[in-house]
Amino acid sequence: MCLAVPGRVLDIGEKDGTRMATVDFGGVVKEVCLEYLPDLQVGEYAIVHVGFALQRLDEESARQTLELFAQLGVLQEEFGDPWERAAAEAGAADWPFAHDIAEQPRHAGEARDSVDAVQEAQQQ
Repeated sequence: MCLAVPGRVLDIGEKDGTRMATVDFGGVVKEVCLEYLPDLQVGEYAIVHVGFALQRLDEESARQTLELFAQLGVLQEEFGDPWERAAAEAGAADWPFAHDIAEQPRHAGEARDSVDAVQEAQQQ
């Protein structure tokens, strides 16, 4: 699934002549192109799809949407590590490196549902 996800602009800069931003999606931080919203400022929210900020969004709408996505597990599905997801779906016993991945540092606030599921399966 590929969603348009609201995110908060943390920092703005330029990369190879393109206006770019560091955007926080409820704890997952990604780099985003701002060419479609050239006047977007630090602290504002935008709807982002496939790495492009497409539309400005008010803070309350962004927070509500992020909370709903988090409850539904959509953020982990959209931004989570595909290898972890595959391991969790296959069962931890089928994936020999699950323990190593679980102990690697994560981005601040990133959901750890898949890693927790792998660790729980290993203990059983």
